[in-house]
Amino acid sequence: MEDVRVRFAPSPTGYLHIGGARTALFNYYFAKKNNGKFILRIEDTDTERLKEDSVSQIISSMKWLGMDWDEGPGIGGDYGPYFQSERRELYTKEIMRLVEEGKAYYCFCTEEDIQKEREEQKEKKLPFRYSGKCSHLSKEEVEKNLKEGKPYVIRIKIPWEGTTEVEDLIRGKVCVDNTQLDDYIIMKSNGMPTYNLACAVDDHMMKINYVIRAEEHLSNTPKQLHIYRALGYEIPQFAHISMILAPDRSKLSKRHGATSVEEFRERGYLKEAIVNYLTLLGWSPGEDEEIFSVEDTLKKFQLDKVSKTAAIYDVDKLTWMNSQYLRELNLDYIVRESIPYFIEKGLIEEDEVEEKYEYMKRVVEAVREKVKLLPEIAEASTYFFKDIEEYDEKGVKKRFKKEGVVELLEEGRETLRNAPAFDVETVEKEYRDLIDELGIKGGDIIHPTRLALSGKTVGPGLFDIISILGREECIKRMDKAIEYISNIDE
Repeated sequence: MEDVRVRFAPSPTGYLHIGGARTALFNYYFAKKNNGKFILRIEDTDTERLKEDSVSQIISSMKWLGMDWDEGPGIGGDYGPYFQSERRELYTKEIMRLVEEGKAYYCFCTEEDIQKEREEQKEKKLPFRYSGKCSHLSKEEVEKNLKEGKPYVIRIKIPWEGTTEVEDLIRGKVCVDNTQLDDYIIMKSNGMPTYNLACAVDDHMMKINYVIRAEEHLSNTPKQLHIYRALGYEIPQFAHISMILAPDRSKLSKRHGATSVEEFRERGYLKEAIVNYLTLLGWSPGEDEEIFSVEDTLKKFQLDKVSKTAAIYDVDKLTWMNSQYLRELNLDYIVRESIPYFIEKGLIEEDEVEEKYEYMKRVVEAVREKVKLLPEIAEASTYFFKDIEEYDEKGVKKRFKKEGVVELLEEGRETLRNAPAFDVETVEKEYRDLIDELGIKGGDIIHPTRLALSGKTVGPGLFDIISILGREECIKRMDKAIEYISNIDE
C-alpha cells in the first residue's frame, strides 16, 4: 500500500462529539495499521459559528483519548499551517486559477435575484438550481461590475448532464446525477472559501490520499470531485462511515444525554471504555468479543469491515463497559483517576493524598467491584473516611430490630477485639469460628455487623471492610451501633 496519509478535520463550532471522536478514531486506526500518518486539521473558516474554546477542548479531548497526531496544531509538519484560517492565500490563488482557466466565474446575483429564481422554479415544481446566468457575462461586463464595486461570489462550473461517480471503500460505487448539482459557490462574498473548496485544496496540498469521514459528507463528495478535476488534482480514496443514531433511531442530540467526549469525561467515564465503545459503533472484530484494547483493534482493523448501516448509541452499554474497565485495569491507575472525586467529596484534602495513598488504594480495591463510574468509587467509600451519621432505614428495620441482635454484636465486637491479627483471612476465620460456636446462620451476625460498620446493607466483602477500618475503628463503631439499637425503642 502507498504511504497512507489520513486526516481528521473538525470545525471548532462545539466540543468533540462522539461521532467526531469515532471518525478520528477510525482514521487513527487506519493510519497506525498501515504505518501511515494521522493529521489533525482545524477547519475554522466558518467564522459565524466558531465557539471560543472549541479548539482547545477538541485538542484536549483527543489527547485524553490517546489519539496523538503526527502533524497538526502544536506539532507542525511539512504541509502547514494546519488551521484553515491561516491558509486563505492558498485558497484564493487556486480559486483565481479556476477563474482564469474559465472553470469558475464571478456571480453578481443579489439575494433578490436568487430568491426570484427560486420562486420561479418552485412554481414549476422544480428543485432549486442556480441558472448559471452569470457564467455568460462577457469579460467587459465582469470588469465593469468589479470596477463599480458590486458584491460578488465565485461559482465553479459544473457539467449539467451525466453522472458523477464516487468510489467508496465502505459503500462501493455511489452515483449522483449531475442534475442534482448546480454551479455552487466556492468563494463567499467576504472572500472566504466555502467548505468544499477549502477541503479539497487542503487534502491535496497536505497529500491526503485516504479521506475517511462521516456519512453526512457523502453529499459533498461529488462537489469536491469536480473541484479536484477542475484543478487537476489526484483524487484520494474515500470512505464514509455510517451515522450514529439514538436508541429510537432518531438523530443523536442533547436530549439523549451526554454527546461530547468532555461530558463523558466529566461524568467519570474512563478513556479506555470510551475508545472501546466507539470502536464497536460500526465496526466489529468479527467475534463476540466486546472488551478489547487499542492494540487488539490494530491487529484486526480493516475499513471494509466497517458497517454500512447506522450504529445505535447506547449509553447503558458504555456504562457497563466502563464498570468492566474499573474492575480490570491497573489498581494504581484507577486510584489516580479517582483522587479528584475523593477531594471533591471532602473525603481527603489535596495535601493528604501522598500520606493516605496506601489506605485509599485498599479502599478502592474493595469498592471498585460494584461501581460503574469514577464518582461512584468516592461515593461508595464515604464510610471508610467519615464516621457514620445514619444507618440505612430498611436495614435498621430488618437487621437492628431483630431479637438478640445486641448480644450478637457484642459477641462480634469481642471477637474483633481479641483477634490475633487484623488481616482479612484472620478476621474471617475468627468470625466463622464464632458462628460455629454460637450455632447460628452466618447472615444472623454478618448482616448486622456490616450495617454497624458501614451504615449500609450492601458493599464490599464484610471482612475487607473490617480489615481496612482497623481494630480500633471497628470496635468504636460496634459500640455506637449497640448503643443506637438499645435506644431505638426509647
